[in-house]
Amino acid sequence: MPGLVLPIYLTDTLGVAAGLASIVVLLPKVWDMLFLPMVGNWSDRSAARSGSRSRFIAIGAVGMLVSFPLMFAVPAGTSPLAAAAWVLVAFLIAASAYGLFQVPYVAMPAEITDNSRERTTLMSWRVGLQLLGILIFGIGAPEIVANLPDSHLGYQIMGVAVAVLIFLGMIACWFTVRRLPRYVREMTALGGSLRSQFRIAWQAKPFRMLLTVFILQALGAGAVLAAAPFFSVNILGVANFGILFGILLVPAALSMPLWSVVGHRLGKRRGFLISSSIYVIGLLGSLSATYVPLPASVVIISFTSVGYAGMQMFPLAMLPDTIDDDAARSGTQRAGALTGVWTAGETFAFALGPALVLVVLAATGYISTMAGEIATQPESALLGVRFAFSVMPALIVALTIPIMLRYPLREPRTR
Repeated sequence: MPGLVLPIYLTDTLGVAAGLASIVVLLPKVWDMLFLPMVGNWSDRSAARSGSRSRFIAIGAVGMLVSFPLMFAVPAGTSPLAAAAWVLVAFLIAASAYGLFQVPYVAMPAEITDNSRERTTLMSWRVGLQLLGILIFGIGAPEIVANLPDSHLGYQIMGVAVAVLIFLGMIACWFTVRRLPRYVREMTALGGSLRSQFRIAWQAKPFRMLLTVFILQALGAGAVLAAAPFFSVNILGVANFGILFGILLVPAALSMPLWSVVGHRLGKRRGFLISSSIYVIGLLGSLSATYVPLPASVVIISFTSVGYAGMQMFPLAMLPDTIDDDAARSGTQRAGALTGVWTAGETFAFALGPALVLVVLAATGYISTMAGEIATQPESALLGVRFAFSVMPALIVALTIPIMLRYPLREPRTR
């Protein structure tokens, strides 16, 4: 939600200049780089002591219920500078609350099963339902704002509605996993500094390579996510950007069973390479949106969406394998420590992507507006929107393919 809504909320409702908005969406994720590995350490200690990480999920749920609406509660008439400060502080608190949920949530698949095939199936369901949730929020949130005459009130109501649904989802997760029987190697409570956390992650080569690929791909996906509203409004001429978001996500959700089959038949690494290539080709194809009818653009964007689904599923299915590999080499289960670094990299990349989009828009002359104002964007800004939505993320994701070709872990293929 912050990646999709915050950039355009800042620039087109609060009147915050694109350059300043890029700082607002980036700084909380810089904090996450320090905070999430700490959460990983804490959750490892909790798992070693009590056999469960679930209390962090409950704390994160309550924190999100309180902090998420604050990001979109800036009063009408607030100056752009004060509005930017308001959103920054609220986003910082919300990012911390979400981190308490996210780290143990990502760590748990390595503790639920040690079977590679089961992990692929598990992640296909997880990502498929995650995409469904993103679809509901991505279409529903803009609809709430679009159907209210005052955008300030629209964002405030949207913030409360989304926060309640997030809370219910997190509490349902906590209720499910709080007494879950788990496959676990011998747990050891780890201490040490943040530097030692990152050193552990760096020394685990398969994890390091997978993390590098995932961060770069999250950076590209974050850029696409943030640029989608600008692309929808200024290039496709579709004012309700929730429609474009639906186009991006529906094919992704529908293609999850296909990617699960690909993972079982060809292996997760090959499936990852195929889905990444499809994503890059689709992004570059979206450059034709100015010259082809809208239905053709929809088809191209849908093609990109199919690749995105695989890009989300395969690394999450491969992550528990790298955690097991590290445990076999070190003799210690360090799922929390590794997933703390993983989630720190992911959240930073997903914030850096929108920040890069805003920097590109600022450099190309994008005109920010207050609520109710309309601006005609210069051609340079429209070029910046196209670059931010297609060329820039395609180049970033393309960098990951050579790295993935050298990924050392293999899993048996099945029929």
